[in-house]
Amino acid sequence: MDTLARTAVGLAAIGRPAYINLGRDAVLPARRDVEALRERTFAVLDAAYTAGVRRVDVARSCGRAEEFLAGWLEARRPDDVVVSSKWGYAYVGGWRLDADVHEVKEHSLARFREQWSQTRSLLGDAVSLYQVHSLTPDSPLFDDPALLAALAALTDEGVRVGFSTSGPRQADTVRRALALRVDGSPVFTAVQSTWNLLEPSVGAALREAHEAGALVQVKETLANGRLAVDPPDAVAEVARRHGVGADAVALAAVYAQPWADVVLCGPASVEQLRANLAGTAVELSADELDALGATAVSPTRYWADRSSLAWR
Repeated sequence: MDTLARTAVGLAAIGRPAYINLGRDAVLPARRDVEALRERTFAVLDAAYTAGVRRVDVARSCGRAEEFLAGWLEARRPDDVVVSSKWGYAYVGGWRLDADVHEVKEHSLARFREQWSQTRSLLGDAVSLYQVHSLTPDSPLFDDPALLAALAALTDEGVRVGFSTSGPRQADTVRRALALRVDGSPVFTAVQSTWNLLEPSVGAALREAHEAGALVQVKETLANGRLAVDPPDAVAEVARRHGVGADAVALAAVYAQPWADVVLCGPASVEQLRANLAGTAVELSADELDALGATAVSPTRYWADRSSLAWR
């Protein structure tokens, strides 16, 4: 499969006014009202579609991302776009940059039913993959038979069921979640995890998932913008060598992983999208991949640094 076919555009950075991605402030509209971000979403989706990208990833917690996407689908009427969304976090930021809390997490049957209804009302049958948002080993989902049965029932509606992961124990989460069964069948057949040059610790578990037939999607490929805004020296050097931005090199490293079925990018502008997509044409040598691999930090440090990023 070519790299563009493996690419998905995530709308987290433009579905709400505040987020933790670095590099947004300089490229977002001066006024981040609903209409301005709706227009920005349409522009990014138009550019992505023109470039050949056919996958879009959203979530209930991403402000109005589902609503914006639904409007774009209605206006453009493409018949070949693959849509995935997530439930579990609720957006509570009130469209404010200075909100004390922007999203609240709850993995319960009630939250699933509420948010699946909301997603369906906006996107109808467009969603082909619905995922638990930010699953961790301590989630109550693992010990909730009613919730697991409800998730498994989505398969009967023709919707694939997956989960995303976060935190320093992603590998444990991936293996435990993919082992879950309801009536002998797996609950989950897709996983979306954070893997990037700074945090590659989940790689072996994702390779196992891919080999077992699960759809593997990779998120936070630019480490919430850190690899683009302040890249390690090795990333900057490889970027200079290839004549592209550090973001393209970071993405090329993800494309180089044979188990990465879908690679997400989350641009805040058309220009960022185009810079990201340059990574689809970068072929990294074995020596370059080794040098890039040396930039990894411990999972504990990575997730602590991520937690310190400000919503802005």
